[in-house]
Amino acid sequence: MPITEVAKIWMDGELVDWQDAQVHILTPTLHYGWGVFEGIRAYETPRGPAVFQHRSHMERLHRSARILQMEVPYAVDELMQATRELIRINDVPSCYIRPLVYLGYGEMGLNPLPSRVRVSIAVWPWGTYLGEEGLANGVRAKISSWQRIGSNMIPTGCKAAGVYINSSLAKVEAIKAGYDEAVLLNEHGRVAEGSGENLFVVKEGVLKTPPLSEGVLQGVTRDSIFAFARDLDIPLVETPLLRQDLYLADEAFYTGTAAEVVPIRSVDDREIGPPGPITKQLQDLFFAVVAGKEPRFDAMIDYVQS
Repeated sequence: MPITEVAKIWMDGELVDWQDAQVHILTPTLHYGWGVFEGIRAYETPRGPAVFQHRSHMERLHRSARILQMEVPYAVDELMQATRELIRINDVPSCYIRPLVYLGYGEMGLNPLPSRVRVSIAVWPWGTYLGEEGLANGVRAKISSWQRIGSNMIPTGCKAAGVYINSSLAKVEAIKAGYDEAVLLNEHGRVAEGSGENLFVVKEGVLKTPPLSEGVLQGVTRDSIFAFARDLDIPLVETPLLRQDLYLADEAFYTGTAAEVVPIRSVDDREIGPPGPITKQLQDLFFAVVAGKEPRFDAMIDYVQS
């Protein structure tokens, strides 16, 4: 999806003009993918823009950096304050937020440790990742021929920049084959996740999702769905899933910051059908929460104007 330019980007504590937010061509992260990032969304609410699960995302950014032995030079609270300021200055009522921790210019080679750690945050208006039609009626998914990276190859609990070539290969394959999204299996042949989303199925009224030990990223939206399921008294289990569990599911959906909560209507041309009642319940609650319409979940949203 094309990027809509705004006025300012935050880089290492300073607000710079969009066109001036540049790095050198020999920045090591560009060559080796050594960096971590987050995808966050702010939504329009009656009290102005509010960032969904702001602290959880920035805490995960720090955890990812720690896994890669990168010391983030800004505390979680500092990053949150910078994001609020950026949203206010750019005057975006709703937006996508991309913090990035990367290696600065000055060193080169496979040893990242001598490089200076740099941080940037960008925001811009960004619509529904898998389309309004997909959000309403579900997307068509394909089991990818590309295997999800194992946790002893690259830490799967780390939202690392270089890892996402694995996701991109799966996404491109699915799109070129005429599908909307991919499903990646892990090294054991079990269901892991989508190209950029966690995955849930419903069978006989029970909500199921692969545990983190299957090589999935601990998604912030995934964790939110756990809380929503408890609130709605929907039974939930973390359990390994086979591809046939997707074919035979009563309902299925993806979750993620970009994708939000998106029903899956078919997998490998096996029809699951239109969005089911549990999917709809969770999707409706998600959009009510991010819009500031569910006071009992106000702790999940961070209002830009306090």
